[in-house]
Amino acid sequence: MSGYNSEMKIIEGKSISWVKGFQAIGIASGIKSSGAKDMCLIYSERPAAAAASFTTNVVKAAPVVLDIKNIEGGSIRALIVNSGNANACTGEEGYADAVGMAGITAEQLGIAPESVLVYSTGVIGVRLPMDKVRAGIVNCSKSLVSESEDHAAEAIMTTDLSKKSIFVQMQLSGKTISIAGIAKGSGMIHPNMATMLSYVVTDANITSEMLKKIQKSSVEKSFNMISVDGDTSTNDSATLLANGFAENDLIDSENDDYYKLQESIDYINTWLAKKIAADGEGATKLVEIDLKGAYTDEAARKMAKSVISSSLVKTAMHGADANWGRILCAMGYSGACFVPDKANVSFVSSAGKLEVFRDGKPIIFDEGIARAVLSENEVSIQIVLADGNGSAKAWGCDLSAKYVEINGNYRS
Repeated sequence: MSGYNSEMKIIEGKSISWVKGFQAIGIASGIKSSGAKDMCLIYSERPAAAAASFTTNVVKAAPVVLDIKNIEGGSIRALIVNSGNANACTGEEGYADAVGMAGITAEQLGIAPESVLVYSTGVIGVRLPMDKVRAGIVNCSKSLVSESEDHAAEAIMTTDLSKKSIFVQMQLSGKTISIAGIAKGSGMIHPNMATMLSYVVTDANITSEMLKKIQKSSVEKSFNMISVDGDTSTNDSATLLANGFAENDLIDSENDDYYKLQESIDYINTWLAKKIAADGEGATKLVEIDLKGAYTDEAARKMAKSVISSSLVKTAMHGADANWGRILCAMGYSGACFVPDKANVSFVSSAGKLEVFRDGKPIIFDEGIARAVLSENEVSIQIVLADGNGSAKAWGCDLSAKYVEINGNYRS
């Protein structure tokens, strides 16, 4: 937790519905033929300040198009999510279905349709079974609970192998602030705001303007710094809600409380982003790029994201092959400038550290030690340049034959 608000505490066993003023539920509505949970509803008991980041893919799913419109109001009451069907590339009918989801949710909760955000994830190009969707929303609305089990995080999963959920508390102006986040993502992960969805809620009292600043900054260094397979989804969405129930002094400027809250939200988003990267389809290890000494932070981000996105680097990581040439190559086509003759590259894991490239020249190393270092579940590729003070981290995973198997049969 180094580098984050020292007063922040991670609390196990709690999630979205334990944040004051929020209720949540996850159920099986029948969208997934497996019978697994596939619908999630998150509800704020009062209007919440809202901020969101969405996919930059030109092909946007119907819910994304609707949410971009609804989020402009800056105040949201409910999030309705279905998994198993992306409602993407479904034409006017698909957009009408998204509007219908918001309308049904609003009707059940007695709120305005514009205060509802809609999310879908799953197979592209298939209409939603709206009879099941309606019944599911009605069921969710009647089943909303506080301080419940974390069914919401389970209901948004598709090919994910594990739930991604975190709950923290901190102090602001003498009040206890709760923040919780859930996310899903395993394949089609290369956010540029994959298929990734993230929902973070807090009872902090903050203006919509300040919340949007936190969200924009946080997403850039967390979700936008992960890559599983280089594909930016049609449905990427990361949403942040704050309902003010904690009754701390209103955060309406970039004061000390603003930065404390930002640090905690950064921690949650980074934690969720790393969980998505580690849960990449077919992945056997989490890979981190830790790059320092670039001309600027932006240059560092470009290079780190380029390395973690490289299929050749990913396959090398899967095979425990210390092929540092692929790393330098990916940095070289990233679009960022750096001086290769002063570059240094090392691999680090719980098995030790292996330096392979120093001041622009290769270092002879023991292949057995290299394999041991790269065979661990978590591997860090440390890159040190001599160009400036810019730094960045990026996260991803190895690329295995299992990924091809999963995506070769995804629709079936």
